Formats: sequence, structure tokens, C-alpha cells
Amino acid sequence: MNPSHLLFRCLFLLVSFGLGCAVARAEDRKAVLARMEQRLAAVDELKERKLVGENHRGFLEARASLNGAQQGTVSSENSDRQALYESIAKEQRLTIDQVGRGRAQKIAAGSRRGVWLQGNDGQWYQKP
Repeated sequence: MNPSHLLFRCLFLLVSFGLGCAVARAEDRKAVLARMEQRLAAVDELKERKLVGENHRGFLEARASLNGAQQGTVSSENSDRQALYESIAKEQRLTIDQVGRGRAQKIAAGSRRGVWLQGNDGQWYQKP
């Protein structure tokens, strides 16, 4: 096989693999977002009942004792948030912490009155 054909084949395989990975990441992100959407009512209920709050890194954190189902909801949500933040961080060339902290600010801004939030200083407060 001539060297230019070999180079073309290698480039074709790399591009194909890259596009395949991008499609897989997009599908993974869609799946994560779909799970988060399905879980939203349960998460909102935990926040309204003051059982969890939004920490300054973009994750849910228990503010009271949780039963098994409630802890499962929090764990699943945080796992999906972690996956989403990793995807965004890789895409935007940021750290996961940067993405999470930015997301925490947006979550805090959009939160309802009375929701537990953690400030950048680590102190918890209820949104006025």
C-alpha cells in the first residue's frame, strides 16, 4: 500500500473515531439530562422540605437525615451532575470544579425562596 493511501486511511479512522466519540458523548449527555429531568420533582421536594441544599460546588448536600430512597435520589443526582460537569469541562477546557462552581451560581440564582444554599465562603444560608 502506498504511503499516501496509508496516511489517508489513518486520518479517516481517526476522524471517524473522533466523530463516533462526539456522538457517543452527545448521546451520553442526553441520557444524563433525561435522568436529571425525570428526577427533578423529587429533588425539588427534598429542597422544599429543607432536607438538602445546593452546595457551592454545584452538588446536592444533605442538610438533615435522609432515608434510603432520599439518599438514593441525592446520590443519583450528584453522579449525573458529576458526569455532566466532566463532559462540559472537557468540551470547554475547564476544570470540573470551575464548571461546578459556575453551575452552583446559576442554581442559586434560580432557586426558590427558602432553599438552602452554600456561599463561596462555605457558610449555609436560606435564600431570602
